[in-house]
Amino acid sequence: MSNPPRTIGERAARQLSNTTKTPPQWRGTTPRWLVQMIPWTPVEAGVFRVNQALDDKFDLKCSPELGEELPVGFSDYEPNPREYVLTSVTTTIEVDTRVSDLFRSPMDQVKEQLTLTIDKLKERQEAEVLRNRQYGLLNNVDPDMRIKTRKGPPTPDDLDELISTVWKEPAFFVAHPKAIAAFGRECTRRGVPPPTVNMFGSPFLTWRGLPLVPSDKVPVKDNKSSILLMRTGERKRGVVGLFQPGLPGEVSPSLSVRLMGINQRGAAQYLVSLYCSVAILTHDALGVLEDVVISHYHDYP
Repeated sequence: MSNPPRTIGERAARQLSNTTKTPPQWRGTTPRWLVQMIPWTPVEAGVFRVNQALDDKFDLKCSPELGEELPVGFSDYEPNPREYVLTSVTTTIEVDTRVSDLFRSPMDQVKEQLTLTIDKLKERQEAEVLRNRQYGLLNNVDPDMRIKTRKGPPTPDDLDELISTVWKEPAFFVAHPKAIAAFGRECTRRGVPPPTVNMFGSPFLTWRGLPLVPSDKVPVKDNKSSILLMRTGERKRGVVGLFQPGLPGEVSPSLSVRLMGINQRGAAQYLVSLYCSVAILTHDALGVLEDVVISHYHDYP
């Protein structure tokens, strides 16, 4: 005969216990450091115009002779300046009102659904900042600011060349994590490991004092990628992000959440929209190192 149990079993005991739960986690989320490091400029009516002065006809003299006629300086303006129009990353979600009414403790179902949705919109925002056909940084680098690697893998010499291209107060590099790892291997090979700096509570590799900011939105194709270097801010005539404040239903800058109503199925519908763009104020604010091979490894004795 088997002995009768003397104590309550684990399975039965769990019927009376409370389970500690986490909010829903989306495994695709990233730190989105690029979006955090770009300065953001508010715009009116969703449009940002970049005016530039044409100075090729400007005339001046140094230490003119006494009585000599002075030159007349004239700075013309670009006749057709570029205008950046904010684009939207948008979607809708539905939450059954019965679900949100009954199953709202300890976590609000609507809030958690919106949190996950906003996270996905912000991931797409960073991808658009880099790859959008109209305003994406990778598609708007001036031809004079594009250089290629000397031998394929990203070497310290290549990044020095990129710094010499964007030499007016550069702020940071942006690269795919695998490209940063490839650069680290080349530095290790040459005995010059790049130093690190702490930002946002995380360590970043640097080169010549400039952080290498990782973003998995930088494209990788056939084991090749690109490394960007940029100057940022309006005052420095660099790269700026664009947003419109004061939107209806605004929950954060340029992010709007609006209840569209409750449909015949009893589901509450929400419209979630994120408006953004990015502008390069002068052609030399952004440079790119292209054809960066990320699959090269060294054999060490």
